Amino acid sequence: MEINNYSSRNIQSQSRKKFRFDWILAVILLLALFLYGWQIWKAGSANAFYTAAIKSMTESFSNFWYGSFDPAGYITVDKPPVALWFMAISAKIFGLHGWSIVLPSVLFGVGSVYLMYRLVAPYFGKNAGRLAALAMTITPIVVADSRTNNMDATLVFFLLLALWFLEKAIVQKKVWALIVSFSLIGIAFNVKMLQAFMILPAMYLFYWMAANENWKQKVKKLIFATVGLAVFTLAYPVSVDLTPASQRPYVGGSETNSELELAFGYNGTERLLGQTTGTGGTFGAGMTSKSQSKSMGMPGGGKMPTGAKNAMKKGKNGKTTMPTGAPGGQKGRQNMGAGGGGGAFNIGTIGPFRLFQSSLGPQISWLLPFAIIGLIGSLAYYHDRKKRWYSLSHEQKQLVLWTGWLVPVYGFFSVASFFHPYYTIMLAPPIAALFGIGVVSLTRLFKDNTRTNWKFYLFPSAILTTAALQAWYVYSYYPWLTWLILGIVIVASLLLFIFPKNNASKISMVVATITILIAPGWWSLTPTLSAESAMIPTAGPSLLSTSSSGPGGGGGMGSSKVNTKLLNYLEKHQGNAKYLFATSDSTTAAPYIIKTGKAVMAMGGFNGTDPSITLSQFKKLVKNGDLKYFYYSGRSGNTKIINWIKKHATKVKSSLYQDSSSKQKFGGFGTSTSKGSTNKPESSKKSATTPNAPKGMRNGKNMPGKGVPSKIKQSNSAKSTAKDGNKQSTKKSQTAMPTGMGGMGSSGTLYDLSTIYK
Repeated sequence: MEINNYSSRNIQSQSRKKFRFDWILAVILLLALFLYGWQIWKAGSANAFYTAAIKSMTESFSNFWYGSFDPAGYITVDKPPVALWFMAISAKIFGLHGWSIVLPSVLFGVGSVYLMYRLVAPYFGKNAGRLAALAMTITPIVVADSRTNNMDATLVFFLLLALWFLEKAIVQKKVWALIVSFSLIGIAFNVKMLQAFMILPAMYLFYWMAANENWKQKVKKLIFATVGLAVFTLAYPVSVDLTPASQRPYVGGSETNSELELAFGYNGTERLLGQTTGTGGTFGAGMTSKSQSKSMGMPGGGKMPTGAKNAMKKGKNGKTTMPTGAPGGQKGRQNMGAGGGGGAFNIGTIGPFRLFQSSLGPQISWLLPFAIIGLIGSLAYYHDRKKRWYSLSHEQKQLVLWTGWLVPVYGFFSVASFFHPYYTIMLAPPIAALFGIGVVSLTRLFKDNTRTNWKFYLFPSAILTTAALQAWYVYSYYPWLTWLILGIVIVASLLLFIFPKNNASKISMVVATITILIAPGWWSLTPTLSAESAMIPTAGPSLLSTSSSGPGGGGGMGSSKVNTKLLNYLEKHQGNAKYLFATSDSTTAAPYIIKTGKAVMAMGGFNGTDPSITLSQFKKLVKNGDLKYFYYSGRSGNTKIINWIKKHATKVKSSLYQDSSSKQKFGGFGTSTSKGSTNKPESSKKSATTPNAPKGMRNGKNMPGKGVPSKIKQSNSAKSTAKDGNKQSTKKSQTAMPTGMGGMGSSGTLYDLSTIYK
């Protein structure tokens, strides 16, 4: 077996060749553009939390710079604003539309696919680069993330761009490229904070191993690179923290009004140890199966609401089914079993195989078994026999880079107590790279070895293991596809053993490889077909249900709806007040900011629990006439302020702003009501069975993500009937959701504050 050892000159020569037009790569990029961009004009308000901020950021430079959630610059979102800057610029150029706010994510997603090719092809050949790009393209969670205005697609692009400059620095021996590489990680930090730093160990290790320089030069250049990293990491948060609090918005998500505290607290250690909110409570997700069922903590420091807890049921197979409308990007449909993936807070149980579990696996892990076995085979294939075992070839060093990305991120998701399933997009690049490289190296190992060599069995093992996992994932939705995948792969593997050295083996390897791309390809297509652009992105056949809540409106953490009658009343009586109204949390406020562009005070930020305002400060706003109305939606908030309001303010007559018979409109951009909506108020809708969904899956309203009330009233469940065979079991239940679960409902309370100081 002959291995090509790439010198710097060879790599530069190959890199120049990659600028030649590649038809296959062009088709893959067009596929990515289709999957990520088709029907984004139906995105609605996507993630309304960020959309409201984008709307506010287009109003003034101050709002733009700080990432203000509201036009008045009262509080920021709970992330740095770099990703939102691109979205705000797009909205400023094209106007605020669903597609304009999602467009940057689409472009960053396609750019990531191209960068995958550019990072793999120069060292492992065009086919490996194309396969890596294709794997990245059809990773379901990559598609879902790239179709929304969340920050993850932007983050991944900057991380891959940093690696590209790192490769350039090693090949050209240019210190400026190394500084740019590490500085891009600093920029990525200001996209989603410490999440960006997860690949830093791999970058340091790879540069030290791969740079053809003496150790003194390496140390000197790495010092310069680290300085660049520190400058671009800290420049923004330090500038915010050094700005007087009176001259900027409150830093949302923090407890001390500090960007640095936000980075290392709420967006740092708390993601690993458990979500802590402004009230000091923890979110107990991701525990062992026992403790998770015992204390399924809810954001805001409370336990799972009683009604929601009682509504949880155990299926025949022991899997837990959430109540109607449990949080999840599947537009209100939630199933804890295989096939559909997890919901907003269903992240499986802590352990080394967590990413293979049905909660997370269908979003990210379709090709993970092949990637792992491919890594083993690639390390063996690219070993230079002329050198000792510990002397790594250039290709093996490249494998160390991707492994150095995969292992710590895999480890984090295996033990972390709080994250959303869509965060697993962080694993997509290393899995895609190792898959593309693995296909090429394992097929060569199969051809170059006989049945007496263990390397001969790696390709069949990778195919069979990957197919078995995929068969389990798809069984809940498509039992026939399970047998099809297994049948084709088993037949192809038998042919490989019977005819290992002729054209039949080549055809078998191609067919087997295509077969394990079918299921993830279909899963990745579902967000596109359903025009999904959700607050909690996800992929899976559940999105294709005809009873979905409509494009762009899902997301599982509260809908984006406007009570038109309430809005008309507030606008009519706002007068000279600075704020249209105040409310506890941003989920309630967001639709009204998007709809009107007026200042709405989300008193406690996203959760409603940020200590962003004191009672005395609130009283001053009321006394000065800056704030005339407070809407109490039932969500958690500043208890002192809410109790003071209840004691001293005047309740507005409910008939003046509540209208249970009128349809609620989306608060996005004046779009129509969602598919399947009725004239009944939210609290009276009954759940329906999702067609073609796994057993136990039910449709319904979205439960909240963060900041849910502590009590949920549950009505008596209707009688449930179970049908035999493959027919779905029909379960009807009615859950009375309190106001504020999905934005402005019809049973919240409006308080007139202007009467207090009269």
